[in-house]
Amino acid sequence: MSGPPSPPTAPTCYRHPGRPTYVRCNRCERYICGDCMRSAAVGHQCVECVRAGARTIRQPRTRFGGRQRSAAPVLTYALIAINVLAFVLQLAAGNLERQLALWPPAVADGQYYRLATSAFLHYGATHLVFNMWALYVVGPPLESWLGRLRFGALYAMSGLGGSVLVYLVSPLDTATAGASGAIFGLFGATFVVGKRLAVDVRWVVVVIAINLVFTFLVPLMSSQRISWQAHVGGLVTGGLVAAAYVYPPRQRRNMIQAAVTATLVVLFAALVWWRTAELLAEFSA
Repeated sequence: MSGPPSPPTAPTCYRHPGRPTYVRCNRCERYICGDCMRSAAVGHQCVECVRAGARTIRQPRTRFGGRQRSAAPVLTYALIAINVLAFVLQLAAGNLERQLALWPPAVADGQYYRLATSAFLHYGATHLVFNMWALYVVGPPLESWLGRLRFGALYAMSGLGGSVLVYLVSPLDTATAGASGAIFGLFGATFVVGKRLAVDVRWVVVVIAINLVFTFLVPLMSSQRISWQAHVGGLVTGGLVAAAYVYPPRQRRNMIQAAVTATLVVLFAALVWWRTAELLAEFSA
């Protein structure tokens, strides 16, 4: 005589075989335990189905092609932090300005990194505060409009444009430092992008005008030196880069944006090479 039938075996989680469960993933219908269960629009899904679904969702994009990964202006805050950290290091190491500021004879001697490092140094706390406040004001909307990658390229190209003009025409006995070239580039870009988006940009026109007046008048009225070359070079570069980023047609936008950025890099490299050859010839004469 046979005994009573054995009770049916409870199904187990496909990821944790030792855990009995009667819950199934609404997508793949595999059994999942509480640790593998994720809430979905309808019912629950397993971890793998949630990940697969996330990969099919397109990232939101800005109007000009950049991906909008988050609402927070992460890159703007990172740039502010880098500038502040560089200033702290300046205070801790007294000779940092002499090693990293933009001094044309040193650049001609092969220290080309000064074209970039000088944009993160500042002559005093007031210099730093004014530049970082401007970055805090104009950086977030530009980063939101352009996306993080294009905003970063805009900032870098503006700073480099200012440094190149300094290298080309500034006095040889003057060392230059500061983020002003990049900041002026953001001013110019704000005007261009704002006009493209039909945003009221009269305020930035006033800001640019006031800063240019100070740039040219303060050195005439006092012994304080202000690098008009960095300001003008950054302003022009920022405006050109922004125009290349926001005006091309959608079908060829990425290609034109990349081509203009690469062309400016090549142009800056050629100008630096030409100026270096000229200075070396002058030094050897």
